[in-house]
Amino acid sequence: MSPLKAGDTFLEGVEFGWIPYTEEKGEITSCGSPQSYNASKEWANKKVVLFAVPGAFTPGCSVNHLPGYIKNLSAIKSKGVDIVAVIGYNDPFVMSAWGKANGIKGDDILFLTDNATAFSQKIGWTKGERTGRYAIVIDHGKVVYAENEPGGDVTVSSAEAVLEKL
Repeated sequence: MSPLKAGDTFLEGVEFGWIPYTEEKGEITSCGSPQSYNASKEWANKKVVLFAVPGAFTPGCSVNHLPGYIKNLSAIKSKGVDIVAVIGYNDPFVMSAWGKANGIKGDDILFLTDNATAFSQKIGWTKGERTGRYAIVIDHGKVVYAENEPGGDVTVSSAEAVLEKL
């Protein structure tokens, strides 16, 4: 499939793995049970910011990418965004721990797994066998922004770039 672009309809059948945050499993060493997250269904009538990273706990993702979304979360949500989600190559346990390590509680930012990079492969945005680095804004099932990083830096997929397009 070709990459997503503004004006496209978000794909049907998109499912990610995740472990929902709960207070009783709020410590980084506590594990919940992985579940399937049907993004196509959950996001059909919402405004969503989705950003993708090649790997949790990696320098580029932990230092340059995720912190911008944490810092700008209120500003992003003030633009009518219902859900902010990050997907990565890692399994649900690692993605859950990455959220906890960064102080994210509840559903402020959803930490999702791109199972076997299935979604990233469908849109052609991978980094080798890993999830690529990109950002997509979906508004009630329509893609309004979709950019894949052209190099190794965090530019078009940054929170600041996405915020400018909201």
